[in-house]
Amino acid sequence: MSAALLAVGCILLYRSSSTPALGFSITSPLPTGLSVGKRLGIVAVLLGVSGGTWTAWATASAFFDQVLHNDTLAVMLSALLIAVFGGGAFVKAATDPVVEEVHRLPSGPNKDAALALIRSGGRAIGLFERGLLFIFLAAGQPEAAALVLAAKALARAPVDHVNQASKYFLTGTLASVIAAWIMSVAARAAVGLPIL
Repeated sequence: MSAALLAVGCILLYRSSSTPALGFSITSPLPTGLSVGKRLGIVAVLLGVSGGTWTAWATASAFFDQVLHNDTLAVMLSALLIAVFGGGAFVKAATDPVVEEVHRLPSGPNKDAALALIRSGGRAIGLFERGLLFIFLAAGQPEAAALVLAAKALARAPVDHVNQASKYFLTGTLASVIAAWIMSVAARAAVGLPIL
């Protein structure tokens, strides 16, 4: 029933103006600026989401109860969060000297190019990189972790033509690998798995 309400609601919300009319009209005392079909679509979507949430609540709560009482999962998830977000602090500490070195360069095209490349290295990429590295290393798949590093090297290869930017990216990548590796070893040891 919830799926049907969601489908009807989405059809009503996103139907084109060439679609035939509903055959009836509903007037509202409040001017909303929305057509009757869109208002009905919003109501149908809200009813569908509410019904689906009500129906799935028992199953979802039982699942989350099992997840919350799983010690291995708790250890792995905690280690993943520490590797991803705590590793960011480690990477920043490792790359700050390189950034300071770039700021000490004399003004010119080399300094501007290095700063532009350093600013282009996004924080989200580092979070994603550490997360993937941790997952593969904690799963006992260092070969897959090596593929993550190879993919990053290929993506960065064309732009790493400035010495300081190359040093920044290499230092950041090495720090990310160290953070992910340390946390994966600690997590595997904590749950009784061999460390590698």
